[in-house]
Amino acid sequence: MTAAWTNEPDARLIAGGKTLEYACWGPPPDKAMTLVLLHEGLGSVALWRDLPKRLVAATGLGVLAYSRGGYGASETTDLPRPLDYQTHEATEVLGDVLDGLGVQQTILIGHSDGGTIAAIYAGSVSDMRVRGLILIAPHFFTEPTGLATIAAAGRSYQTGDLKTRLAPYHANPDVAFWGWHDAWTDPDFADWNVADVIDHWRIPVLAVQGRDDPYGTLAQIDEIDTRIYSPFEALVLDNCGHAPHLEYPAETDAAIAEFCARLRRIEQADVRVG
Repeated sequence: MTAAWTNEPDARLIAGGKTLEYACWGPPPDKAMTLVLLHEGLGSVALWRDLPKRLVAATGLGVLAYSRGGYGASETTDLPRPLDYQTHEATEVLGDVLDGLGVQQTILIGHSDGGTIAAIYAGSVSDMRVRGLILIAPHFFTEPTGLATIAAAGRSYQTGDLKTRLAPYHANPDVAFWGWHDAWTDPDFADWNVADVIDHWRIPVLAVQGRDDPYGTLAQIDEIDTRIYSPFEALVLDNCGHAPHLEYPAETDAAIAEFCARLRRIEQADVRVG
């Protein structure tokens, strides 16, 4: 049974064996392509803020966002998270979300961890519904600066106001925070690398990266450029940190809108043979 296309605050669906909150904006999947938002390591539906409405206005497409298990108002999850939790979310959960909302064609838009999940899905799951990828500050491997920033976030959570700031957006901020923090700072995570998924992409990709992102450097974007076989473009923003869609909304929205419009032109092209 397909879940309702709605942004009512109590909207829920079952995916990966858990009850997840979700919200939808704009035209439903039978009327337009769907942009599916995959949030960062501390994100949730609400923490996308006004991006969904901006994307509907900029692209005319539908937008779907959901909170992964342990985030937002979704069902909690056991800790510690497995170190391959991003692969699990890609291969065991995301497909259920797409099925549950009746998505027919999609562009996956992932931020940070969400970008990695989108990248893994596109590179390891055969799903013709996925027509393109938009990756905002994605991670394919660990970097010392990023790990140090996450360790510093742990100290801020314990002694600063980070927990207070997260509390309005998560039913259990401790699960949301420590599930993310403890996986990334586990000594065995230092060698984590999923860049080989790039080799298997055969769809257009847009990457958006802040030049001053404390969680990841331009090496992540260079990895895409080196390995990709399909059309690729990158927007690198100066004086920008980890959230280009919030720090430079006009530039980010314009890049996404142009990418989507170009992809739709390709999809709708009348290709004549002979």
